[in-house]
Amino acid sequence: MFTTDRRGALRLAGPLALAGALAGCGAAGSSASTAATTGTGGAAAPAGGESGSMSGMDMGSAPAVNSSAAASSEAAAAGVTTPVPTQTLGTAVWQGMKITAYAMTPVPFLIYNGTTMQEVKPAKNVSFHLMVDLSDAQTNVAIPYASVWATIKQGSQTPFDESLWPMISRYMGPHYGNDVALAGAGRYQLTLLISPPVSARHLEYEDVWLKSHTVPFTFHWQPVS
Repeated sequence: MFTTDRRGALRLAGPLALAGALAGCGAAGSSASTAATTGTGGAAAPAGGESGSMSGMDMGSAPAVNSSAAASSEAAAAGVTTPVPTQTLGTAVWQGMKITAYAMTPVPFLIYNGTTMQEVKPAKNVSFHLMVDLSDAQTNVAIPYASVWATIKQGSQTPFDESLWPMISRYMGPHYGNDVALAGAGRYQLTLLISPPVSARHLEYEDVWLKSHTVPFTFHWQPVS
């Protein structure tokens, strides 16, 4: 079990995060580093921290997942008549892991804890569904079993500071997401805290993603009129 005020618990949750999240939200520990990142506002964040690549592998960039088309399919399947245009909030690469954040149409989703199913419907004040895609930058294969905590700030205000659900989708595969409500249009700062995937690993992933990692983005949000 983890809660919103004990952010160290999420790092240990790993593949159990989905079931435990029914009791609250969690986050990773404070051990983090910063990578070079660029949001849609065009501003580059400072580089630094752990940015090495896998030994013996060329971890170059890979074609982006067509999340815009996927989001449109998801919205259509849910009966949404006024979808939110998909917006890339930022992308970064850390030790061969590509980290991409999107703002997408909020649609109902289900939380299954192994025994019961709970439906979550978007609240009336929801601005967008925040989706974070973690993938191998070379192969574009999705990376599950990690944990993601997102914090959105605007000046002294913090409209969002929660964990993201580990999610699966026919259109987008494994990813991490949650609904976000913002006060209105403006420039926002998004910080993602990525915790290491908790799972068995093949040898190519022996020396990467072993500590928590912080990724900062800056984006401009314009509500759908």
